[in-house]
Amino acid sequence: MTRIILCGCCGAMGRIITDLARDDSGVEVVAGVDVVPNREVKYPIFASIDDCEIEADVVIDFSRPDALADILNYCEQRQIPAVLCTTGYSDEQLNDIEESTKRVPILRSANMSLGINVLMKLLKDATKVFGNEGFDIEIVEKHHNKKVDAPSGTALALADAVNDAAGNSYHYVYDRSERSEARDAHEIGISAVRGGTIVGDHDVIFAGSDEVITFSHRAYSKAVFGKGALAAAKFMKGRKPGRYDMSDVIGG
Repeated sequence: MTRIILCGCCGAMGRIITDLARDDSGVEVVAGVDVVPNREVKYPIFASIDDCEIEADVVIDFSRPDALADILNYCEQRQIPAVLCTTGYSDEQLNDIEESTKRVPILRSANMSLGINVLMKLLKDATKVFGNEGFDIEIVEKHHNKKVDAPSGTALALADAVNDAAGNSYHYVYDRSERSEARDAHEIGISAVRGGTIVGDHDVIFAGSDEVITFSHRAYSKAVFGKGALAAAKFMKGRKPGRYDMSDVIGG
């Protein structure tokens, strides 16, 4: 049994993880943390993680970037792993996470979906073939009209997976509206679409002469991210200090 402290338990993803955990005999949410504890659940909710004295095996964070410092400090003091699912960290915060990995096990991922992380593995293999054959690479991501950042963190993570496999020989282009020139062979174009209630669509296009190969992922509900977070929590229980990501969870 993996005992979880869930930060952001009253948010959309917190509610989903609570429901998923209820049907998973391998995990239990033993405490929640939220600035507005407005839910009736079987576990206690604290306004601050510092107030939580309940024993747990791992912390899952689906809250806000400004909660990071308290979460890292809590995990270091109690020597328990953290699964960081929040996005939008500053460069300084990313450095703080990296420093904390020297003392506690931390898993951070731009997208907790198992499917997306398998896709990243596939893209690395595809890039080694198509990149060397001069295929152009484009990424198109689509999300709901309430999403404020663009491109998505997942789109950037997919681009990074491609670029890593190509020895970081590509640069990213986000907008061609003011450019009047032919496409650079060493660019990855990244386009964002916002509309309706799209949960998350990502297409990675390898366009060559006379053929096009497209890798696609469609998220039909946010439950896919919750399932991945719970899988990560089970994986992180009892791990040694260090940096982990979802590729470790899926055996990458």
